[in-house]
Amino acid sequence: MNLFELTRALIDIDSVTPKELEIGNFLYDYLRPLAEKHGGKIERSEAAPGRNNVFVSWGQPEVVFSTHMDTVPPFIPSREDEEHIWGRGACDTHGIAASMIKAIEALLEAGVRDLGLLLVVGEEIDGFGAMHANQNPPDVKYLINGEPTENRLAIGSKGSLRLELSAKGKAAHSAYVELGDSAIDKLLDNLAALRALKLPVDDVLGPSTLNIGTIVGGEAGNIIASHASAAVVIRVVSDLEELKKLVLGALDDRVEVHIATETPAIHLKSLPGFATEVVKYTTDIPKLTRWGQPLLLGPGSIHVAHTLEERIPKKQMLEAVELYQKLVKQLKKTAAAA
Repeated sequence: MNLFELTRALIDIDSVTPKELEIGNFLYDYLRPLAEKHGGKIERSEAAPGRNNVFVSWGQPEVVFSTHMDTVPPFIPSREDEEHIWGRGACDTHGIAASMIKAIEALLEAGVRDLGLLLVVGEEIDGFGAMHANQNPPDVKYLINGEPTENRLAIGSKGSLRLELSAKGKAAHSAYVELGDSAIDKLLDNLAALRALKLPVDDVLGPSTLNIGTIVGGEAGNIIASHASAAVVIRVVSDLEELKKLVLGALDDRVEVHIATETPAIHLKSLPGFATEVVKYTTDIPKLTRWGQPLLLGPGSIHVAHTLEERIPKKQMLEAVELYQKLVKQLKKTAAAA
C-alpha cells in the first residue's frame, strides 16, 4: 500500500477506544513482513483484555517512533479528495502512523538500523497502552511521538487535571425552600470558586485554562435538587502538585471531589532546522518516561481532530515522511557525538 492507501485502510477500521483489537491485528500483519525482510522482530503485548500494543524493532532500537491506534467516537469511514484524506483518525492519528511507517520503510531501505515503532492503545481515554509499555522498555535514547502538530516540532505540551465534582442535597417542593437543601446551589458555589482562581502562567506554555464540560443535576424545575455533579478539565502549565493544592483548596466540604486523571505539563527538545510550536493538548509522552528523550511531531491540525470534519492534508503527510527521516538521522548523529 502507498501512504494514502494505508491511511485509508486504517481509518476504515473502527478503532474507537477500547475497540483496538482489529486495528492492532491489521498493523501486526502489515508490519510483520517489513520486520522479517530487514531482520527485525515484532511482538504484541496485552495492555488490557482484548487490547494489544504492537512493537516492532530493527537491531537495538536507539530511536523509536510511537503513536496511538485508538480514536474518539463516532466512527467515520474514509473518503479522499485532491488535498485531504477525511475520516475518524485521519489526523489523530492514523495518517501519522502511516507516515511513520513509510519513513521507517525508507530508512530501512537506506540501510539505517536500530529503529523501533511502538503503537499503543488507549491514549484517548485511559492511557493503558502507554502505561503498559513503560513497564519494560528497551534501552532507547529518543522517542518520536506522533500527534498533529502541522509538522512543527513541539517544544512544550500542556498537561491536564480532570476533576469530577458531586454534591448531595434534600429534595423538597420548590415553593418551600426552607424544607430542602439544594445540591445545585452547593455545586454552583464551588464552580464559581474555581472560575475565580488565578491560575498559573508559564513563559513557554502560556496560561492555564479551565473548562466546565458538563453539569448534571436535579429532577425538575419545581423540585429542589437532591443531587448535582460536574466535570472540569484544567490544562496544566505549572507544577501539577502545586496546582492540585490550589484547586482543591478553593473547594469547600459541600462537594465531593474525584481526580479522574492527571497529566503533567512537559517541556520538549527542539532541534536546528525544524519549525517549532507549543501544543495545548496532552499526549502519551508523560506516560512513556522510560523510552528516552521525547520529541513530538506529526502532520495534521489538532483543530479538526475530534470533529466530524476530521481530515489530514496529503501534502503534510508526504512532508512528514521526509521530516521523520531527517529527524532520525539528526538524532543518530547527536547520539554518536555524545
